[in-house]
Amino acid sequence: MSWWIWVLAAFLLLTIEFFSTTAHIGFFAVGAFIVAILVGAGVVMPLWMELLIFSISSVVLLVFVRPIVVRRLGLNKTPVIDSMIGEQATALGDIGVSADGRAELRGSTWTARNVGTTPLARGQRCVVDRIDGLTLYIKPASGE
Repeated sequence: MSWWIWVLAAFLLLTIEFFSTTAHIGFFAVGAFIVAILVGAGVVMPLWMELLIFSISSVVLLVFVRPIVVRRLGLNKTPVIDSMIGEQATALGDIGVSADGRAELRGSTWTARNVGTTPLARGQRCVVDRIDGLTLYIKPASGE
């Protein structure tokens, strides 16, 4: 196969990698570039050998180089963008002990469960103890 076909295949794989952002397909693009360089340098080989070199080089790069790239780029870390634990919310209605209600936090209305030992009154400030999905677990703020 001609070298330029391998280059086109490599650019197609790189385009797919840019849209997928998983750091998997790009290593197959590098394998295609390796075969393009070999064919472009004049190394004559049958198609099955080109495909074998492409496959082996791509898999070796994927297995051995990808973990290093992922670690260096920080793709293996789940970013913690924000935490609302410890912030103050306002009860939008009376919420009994272990009862569900609504609370306002950062301008949004949330489902809230009172995990404190005393009921919450409408308009009372409370503290977010933990979050589970879209439910705030709140308790009365200290001093109230």
